[in-house]
Amino acid sequence: MIIDPWVLLLLVLAGVGAGLTGATAGLASLVSYPALLAAGLPPVTANVTNTVAMLGTTVGAAAGARPELAGQRRRLVPLCVITTVGGACGGFVLLLTPSDAFTAIVPWLIGGASLVLMAGPRLRRLAEGTEHHGLSPATGVVAFFIGVYGGYFGAAAGVLMLALLVTVWSQPLARTNAAKNLITGSANLLAAIVFSVTGKVVWPAALAVCLGSLGGSWLGSVLVRRLPATPLRIGIGLGGLGLAVVLAVRA
Repeated sequence: MIIDPWVLLLLVLAGVGAGLTGATAGLASLVSYPALLAAGLPPVTANVTNTVAMLGTTVGAAAGARPELAGQRRRLVPLCVITTVGGACGGFVLLLTPSDAFTAIVPWLIGGASLVLMAGPRLRRLAEGTEHHGLSPATGVVAFFIGVYGGYFGAAAGVLMLALLVTVWSQPLARTNAAKNLITGSANLLAAIVFSVTGKVVWPAALAVCLGSLGGSWLGSVLVRRLPATPLRIGIGLGGLGLAVVLAVRA
């Protein structure tokens, strides 16, 4: 598929916006996926191309949030492995099955996660004393299914993961957000590899969005540590609710 150079430039800019919103709010696909559709890509093609492109958001966010990621390896490694496997499963599901049923469920998942995220501190207080220094089975199961969703569709997977982590971890939001970026990025990894060998990825578009998202996500990770936690959490939740409404109308 041949894409006009000016369209590629706009996709780079969309990638910057996706990286910013992804690193700060977990809503990267809210920017990048519509941009790929506007560039003329069919929905499934846009989805798989977007999954590959979003690897740039993961790399940029990790580079920008190294202080926040320090000391979290013991928590991150098991969750990254779980979501990577889940993402691969989601990628295969996308390629092998019709998406109508799952598309109908997606708005409810995103809307529910957004409400959980906004209520996170209250839920955390209710669950006081239940935090595991390792990985609880329930957290692992939920993380796996978020990984499946991330590999299958991906939009607002970061909101789902942040809602989970805010509920089970007691630490500053900036550190949890940095962990969220790496964990959800892991879900994209094997899914992106699966998609890359199907011939459905439009590589010029994927590379353009990826390039922009590298810079945008790095900047977003730097901004997060300077933003107040409560307004940021509420803003992410409201953004997720807005996306849920849009997807429900489209579904």
